[in-house]
Parts: sequence; C-alpha cells; structure tokens
Amino acid sequence: MCLLDETNVCFAVDTISINQSLSDNRTVVSSAGVFELGFFRPGNSSNYYIGMWFNKVSHSTTVWIANREKPVHDIYSSVLKISDGNLVLFNESQVPIWPTNVSTGSTISSSVVAMLLVDGNLVLQDGPNSILSTILWQSFDHPTDTWLPGSKLRFNKRTNQSQRIVSWRSHDDPAPGPDLTGPVELGINRQGASA
Repeated sequence: MCLLDETNVCFAVDTISINQSLSDNRTVVSSAGVFELGFFRPGNSSNYYIGMWFNKVSHSTTVWIANREKPVHDIYSSVLKISDGNLVLFNESQVPIWPTNVSTGSTISSSVVAMLLVDGNLVLQDGPNSILSTILWQSFDHPTDTWLPGSKLRFNKRTNQSQRIVSWRSHDDPAPGPDLTGPVELGINRQGASA
C-alpha cells in the first residue's frame, strides 16, 4: 500500500525513505495499524515531540519519544527525515536537534529507510525489506518511559549506554524525570514471581 504526499511521491505507510519526510500532521502507521509515529503535543504544552503511540486507542497513549529533551515549536517547518544515512529531526530553524547517530562509514546507501514495525520498533535499516536488511538503529535499544515486548532493558555494550525506562518530568513535559528502573532483578519462586 502507498500514499501520495503533496509532491505526489508514493510512499509506504510504515516507511520513511530517503526522499520523504514527516512534518505537520503527517504520520507513519505500522502495517498492522497498531502503532503510529508523528508529531504530538503532550497535555497543555505548547511544545511538540516526535513520538509513537497506540493508533487504535481513543486516549492517546505515547510509548516512545525521540526528542524528549529538545522539543520543537512549529510542526509545519520542523521535519523528520533521512539525512546522511541517519534519521534526523530538524527544528523550525532547520537545525538538527535529534539524530539516530549511526556511523554509516564512507558510503551512505540511498536505500536507507526508517520503518515502523508491527511490534512498535522503529528501525533505521539499509533497505526496505525488513527480513533481508541490516538494522542500523532501533528504538527498542532506546526506550523512553514505556516497555514494549521485545525492547531491551540492559547495558548496551555497543552504544555504551544503559537502556532503562525513565518517567516523564510531568504530564506536560516528557523530558526525563525520576529513573524508574535502575538495576532490576526478577526471580521465580514456588509461590510465583518476586522482585
């Protein structure tokens, strides 16, 4: 399935390719229709963020946020697009404020795409085929305040970062608040689960 944007470029609903971008009220929806990615404004805030939420839930439930510490103020001139092999959010002044920071080496493939998978994982990959493509970056390695099945809570040796869930600062501000996870151990005993 594909859609036509204002420049009549056809694109898949779950994919952002190198010649496409996401701005204003346009969104990307996973192929099963469960997750949606786009700009959103939390609570009574005047700031906008790139986030992912459950598509078919009447009350918006945000599960992942790209730029939680660097909001944008104008969704019509801010843009999320593939740039130099990375998925990058540019603010209203066209300054990059959130990148995936993938080192692509000397050759940047024109087939790099961002794809929202059915499980809610936003992946940056070299090629549109989700089975055969190399994953360069994935949101499951960068959880925000919600754990989705398949995402990882651990110390990532490749990125040298701790992957943990951190709450919002407030209802109107998704910047990191108190750390909810820290080191977590879960064990099973005869009576059931214990933390």
